[in-house]
Amino acid sequence: MSTEPNDIDHATEPLLQSLKADLPALEPLLEEADSHWGFEDPFYRLYHQSWKVLALQSLTLQIVEALRKHDQGRGLNDWFLEIVAAGTGRHFSPEMNRDWLNETRPILEAFFHAKTFLALAVRYAKALDHAPRLLPSGWAAVLYLYNAR
Repeated sequence: MSTEPNDIDHATEPLLQSLKADLPALEPLLEEADSHWGFEDPFYRLYHQSWKVLALQSLTLQIVEALRKHDQGRGLNDWFLEIVAAGTGRHFSPEMNRDWLNETRPILEAFFHAKTFLALAVRYAKALDHAPRLLPSGWAAVLYLYNAR
């Protein structure tokens, strides 16, 4: 998407350019998050009631760190970090089986939020030449991630 010079949001332009420059690292991470082992198998493991669903936490944290590199000193959105904290740092114990969904759904929720923000960051880093003043919804969501909106 081309943007006229007067339509550029100069406050968020550095964020967009940072994401664009990091596409060679972000795109393979998104491919992994969309892959059989990155997404399909862990998703299945929730329904199979397998402890292997816990492995999804590692990829979630990788995505968070990749996104954090671009925070421009603003930090990441508090709600996002709360969701990630609730869905990471978990270790399997047999007691988890008694309340399986409440124990494991936060893991998938954290992953889905991280993966969605990564997908949006990649999509708009590829689609936008400059940070626009008139915001597509997905780019606006990315700006919320980076506390830039």
